Amino acid sequence: MIKIKRALISVWDKHNLEELVKTLAHHNVEIISTGGTLQKIREMGVEVHSIGKFTQFPEMLDGRVKTLHPKVHGGILHMRDNEEHLKQILEHSIVPIDLVVVNLYPFVQTISQQDVTFEDAIENIDIGGPTMLRAAAKNHKFVAALMHPQDYPKIIEELNKNQGALSHETRFELARKVFNYTASYDAAISAYLNDLQGEGQPRYLNLAFEKRQELRYGENPHQKATLYADQLSKEGSLVNAQQLQGKELSFNNLLDFDAALNIVQEFAEPCVVIIKHNNPAGVAIGENNTSLADVFADAWSCDPVSAFGSIIAINREVDRATADLVNQYFVEGIIAPSFSTQALDVLGKKKNIRLLATGHPLRAAKHYDVKRINGGILFQEEDTELYEREALKVVTKREPTPEQWKALEFSWKICKYTKSNAIVFADHRKIFGVGSGQMSRIDSVKIAAIKAENFSHDISLAVMASDAFFPFRDNIDAAAQLKIQAIIQPGGSIKDQEVIDACNEHNIAMVFTNMRHFRH
Repeated sequence: MIKIKRALISVWDKHNLEELVKTLAHHNVEIISTGGTLQKIREMGVEVHSIGKFTQFPEMLDGRVKTLHPKVHGGILHMRDNEEHLKQILEHSIVPIDLVVVNLYPFVQTISQQDVTFEDAIENIDIGGPTMLRAAAKNHKFVAALMHPQDYPKIIEELNKNQGALSHETRFELARKVFNYTASYDAAISAYLNDLQGEGQPRYLNLAFEKRQELRYGENPHQKATLYADQLSKEGSLVNAQQLQGKELSFNNLLDFDAALNIVQEFAEPCVVIIKHNNPAGVAIGENNTSLADVFADAWSCDPVSAFGSIIAINREVDRATADLVNQYFVEGIIAPSFSTQALDVLGKKKNIRLLATGHPLRAAKHYDVKRINGGILFQEEDTELYEREALKVVTKREPTPEQWKALEFSWKICKYTKSNAIVFADHRKIFGVGSGQMSRIDSVKIAAIKAENFSHDISLAVMASDAFFPFRDNIDAAAQLKIQAIIQPGGSIKDQEVIDACNEHNIAMVFTNMRHFRH
């Protein structure tokens, strides 16, 4: 146990502060404070000394320098069982500080504001706070570092129980939290500055994530899992969506919500995306005055068997008519910008369905992609590109018709978010069949055809999209048998000419995008 005799308090977030301060005063703890915190404590009627009086040096440089002083850090960092340390602090009139209560300038909240300037961001980088916290955490054998207001009640209880003393176990736990948080704080600053520089591939990769919720389990029940939120994530992203009803979100739910969100945010038109096991089971967009309910019906008709137990993304407010249709089926959850009151009444009849509202237009708010491998991670830019229309190249004798061009563009967007090897059959407003995750591309073609035929889609009205080049002409021959009239693919194979010749033989139009979209 360490008896707390002197505390330094300097906090940005003043929640729950009064009870802590009065508890310290009750145990005859001398309190030192700074700026606004000093004024707040005085208003409580508690005796407090200013940092300037304590250090015999004024706060200066608009508050940038106030606690960066040997009397502060000597008082925190000296080891109470080291005779040389005790001799030195006595020589320099330094007195012990046993408790540091500090929380930091709100850097993340500041940069989250739409109108934030670079100067605002820089001024909200805390220097003195992290320095004091890290010093106290390092010397936790003798000093307590208290950072989170939510920890105050536990500390108050322990102080009262132990006549103003704190245990080693408590000091260690507080120290662990400090280093965890200050690392995250610095990572957020690093990420912000890296973003401004635009290079995206820093020498040292520091990821700033905050625990949002523990999940029931991971991909399988024997795996523990937690959702962490990117501290720089924006409104409209999945992690910032509000769950309006339904069962607790699972690890797999979140993966499927993310996949659905990625696709639906590609479209300005009313769009419904149905995801099963991270792949699109149904996608449809509206045209002219198509109702949202009709768009949902089209999406569901793509593959109603796979849609059972799916996750759905909709890029418009969910209305009563759409909710009535959804309620006819079993779905795991829906994410949308909002839900009308009538829609919530309808969907509320199925209490387990998860409803997530972003409150804003849906957006996949990611700047990079990270994948864990044995001993490290792979870091890459997010695949946000699609193609430049002028870069598309018709490589066959036959040109796509205007209607086929629309279908090629639509199918290519879906193909981009389908697990490789990916094949998509679609017209200009809905998918007919999807083949995904196969070891050979020809198998994906066959699976997409089976899906389309199972649900009586007229494949002769569809185009075909492939996420990567065709290694052999067998894919073209299979497409011709299905009466596919137009194909979009990246190109780039040593067999490109053989594939083009096959298209010409079958009178199929083919477009090269010169951009691949593998999704492993």
